[in-house]
Amino acid sequence: MRYAICNETFVNWPLAKACDFAAECGYAGIELAPFTLASRATDLSPHSRSEIRRTIARAGLECVGLHWLLAQTEGLHVADPDPAVRQRTVDYLGELARLSADIGGRVLVFGSPKQRSLIPGVSLEQASDYLYEVFSRLVPVLETTDTLVALEPLTPAETDVLTTADETCKLIERIGSPHVRLHLDVRAMSSESLSIPEIIRTSARHLEHFHANDTNLQGPGFGAIDFVPIFLALAEIRYAGWMSVEIFDYSLGPERIARESIDYLRRIDEN
Repeated sequence: MRYAICNETFVNWPLAKACDFAAECGYAGIELAPFTLASRATDLSPHSRSEIRRTIARAGLECVGLHWLLAQTEGLHVADPDPAVRQRTVDYLGELARLSADIGGRVLVFGSPKQRSLIPGVSLEQASDYLYEVFSRLVPVLETTDTLVALEPLTPAETDVLTTADETCKLIERIGSPHVRLHLDVRAMSSESLSIPEIIRTSARHLEHFHANDTNLQGPGFGAIDFVPIFLALAEIRYAGWMSVEIFDYSLGPERIARESIDYLRRIDEN
């Protein structure tokens, strides 16, 4: 298994310090939240992008790509009934694809619950059509940049659109591009009626990327979720992608979170 960690775990650390510490812990990759780099992707100059890429490489890490794509943005939504809003969103996602390629990343994890949840007057069927339109329009940029978007099912507590892996896989199949794939998150999968290993097995052919965490918002091994069956299912489907640690409760501090998360995952992986 290839392990990565999301850079917002380190809160306000400079990127170089976060990368160096991640490498020291044994991670091979870093996954970046765009808002930690600049207010907008378009604010990052070619020089800044090159420096981010060099910083990651100097630490001996690979850039996995981007997540939290639309966090801390305004006026963007993939299921807005206004065609102008949807087009602005396509355009910005395209800018993120270019940014990811420039800094050496390939995967763009699309979660963004606020920017996909139902707007009053829009049905779930209409929202699905809008998502199909947005991500289909994004495909040419993904092809040009050799990147891909990994759609992430989230819990019903976070959104009312794409709340199961099955629903997400159906949208992926409808789009029908190898540049639109599936992302699975342990905490999100725990809200489904199927077990996490069942979800992994049934969605295997679409799976591109994976986030390790727990229902208590902390890292793997910090909560009640047993990762042994998860690793067995991933091994069964021959998953060869990244497993990125993504947490939402930073109270234990980045050092402990980073060290103990990968130590736990490695123990499971080695047994």
